[in-house]
Order: sequence, then structure tokens, then C-alpha cells
Amino acid sequence: MHEHVDRFLHRMASTRGASPHTLKAYGADLGEFAEYLEGRGVVEPGGLTPRALRGFLAHLDERELAKATVQRKLSSVRGLLNHLVREGQLEANPAAGLRQRRQSRRLPSVLSEEEIESLLAAPDVTTPLGRRDLAILETMYSAGTRAAETVGLERARLNLDDGLARVMGKGRKERLVAIGSHAVRALRSYLGDPSRPPPHHGDPGAIFLSRQGTRLSTRSLERIVAKAALRAGITRHTTPHTLRHSFATHLLDRGADLRAVQELLGHAHLVTTQIYTHVSIERLRQVYEKAHPRAEAAPAS
Repeated sequence: MHEHVDRFLHRMASTRGASPHTLKAYGADLGEFAEYLEGRGVVEPGGLTPRALRGFLAHLDERELAKATVQRKLSSVRGLLNHLVREGQLEANPAAGLRQRRQSRRLPSVLSEEEIESLLAAPDVTTPLGRRDLAILETMYSAGTRAAETVGLERARLNLDDGLARVMGKGRKERLVAIGSHAVRALRSYLGDPSRPPPHHGDPGAIFLSRQGTRLSTRSLERIVAKAALRAGITRHTTPHTLRHSFATHLLDRGADLRAVQELLGHAHLVTTQIYTHVSIERLRQVYEKAHPRAEAAPAS
């Protein structure tokens, strides 16, 4: 089965433009699936019966994984099976009637505007790395970019005069994002810093660089955000995606149109963006219950 998994991953990379992160996640999930099957004598697609798939689902249940993890693994398996049907290796998808756990969708973690201000004040801008980190944080909060989009920014696609940038999103879809005045100022300071290392000769367009001049990885970006949150006294788990969630929620809090936010985030479907309306409503409810004199809980009878 492993060779079929490899061909599926190759197709994802070549025709769908899947990112290395996506390919790694699919590879891990499907590698586990293939090992489970081969351990039970299923080495070719013909042995992929509904019974075998129910056994794999029971195997996942026994491991007591998080619902989101099970959902992701089943999604990976369904993708492989659909590929095998298209390739003529299977006549029909044996997962068509497979029970799938319902997943309660959690509201995304969002920083308040005050916490964002503290986060953006955290980098020590008297140092070269501090100026870089401020430019990163300002850009992510200003543009709502994903981690991969942020580290993937190219100098030629950044227009600081107009406050715009073109980023490569999921599925290698390009979109235009806005860069606010604070982010423009931080980027100008960082890009014009004589102590900024020259980009590596093999990647001259990279913007956010390591000490050695190589493009930052998404893992490095996560560490930069976590370090800034710690310096800002933010005790909650804070990631690059937290800044993206905060960007969207604060726009809606201040009256932005939902479809405009959808475009800025690069969401293919409006329903994905609608989760932020629930965040905004929840925040309004908390403010109301805290501030309104008649909003306190009713006394117990």
C-alpha cells in the first residue's frame, strides 16, 4: 500500500500544489493507515473493504485520540481512496458509508486589542532581531497572513508605497493583502537596516531572514511569536494563527463586511469566515454581562 500512498502524495504535489507541510501531514496519516492494513495482510487496493476501514476506525478509537485528529486522519484516508477510484484501482469508494465523528467546532483563540498592543510593543527594536520581529508581528496582524504566507513573502511582491503585497496561499492561490501604515513603517525600518544580513544567494527575494541570511521557517516564526507573547505577559498559547484570528475578529468588531474579510483571509468559502462572527458575538456578550447593570445572573430560587 505504501507505493499507492507515495503516488497519491506525488499527485497532490504536482497537480494540486500542496505545501510541504500538507504533504508531511498526509504522509504521516497515510503511512499509519498503510502500516495498519499491511499488518493485516491488505497490501493492494482490492483488499480495501468497508470492514477493513471500520477496523482502522476502531484502531483510532482505541488510541483515544482527539476528535480533530481522528477527523484529519479519516479525511486523509478518504482523499487516498478517491484517488484510487480515479486511477481505476477501486470500482467504488469503500468509505462511502463509513461513520465519521461529529466534531464540535471550537471558537478560535483571539487576543484583545490591548493584548495585541502589548505584543507589538514586546520586541526590543534597539537590536536588529528586534526590528525584524516587530516587522513580522506588524505584518501578520496587519495582513492576516498565515505562517507559510508570511515567511514566503517575496521582496518583488511587496509594494510599500501602496501598502500592498501579493502572497501565495493554500493550493498555490495568489491573493492581494493590505499592509497598514504601522506595518509599512516597521518593514521599511527592517529592510533598510544596514545590520540586516544579506539574503542567501539562492533565495535573494526572501524578506524575513535568520541571522545567517536564510529565509525563516514557519517553526522559527512560531518561536518568535511565542517569545513576544511571553515578553508581553500573555499567558495563553499564542501562535501565528492567533494573530490571523485576531486580525479577522477585530475587523468584524469594527464593522467590516464579512465578504471583505473573506477576501482578505483568502477563504474559498464564506462559511469558513463565519466562525469569526461567533467570536465577535461572544466577545460582545462578555462585555455586556460585565458592564450592564441588569445583566448579572438571576438569583437562585
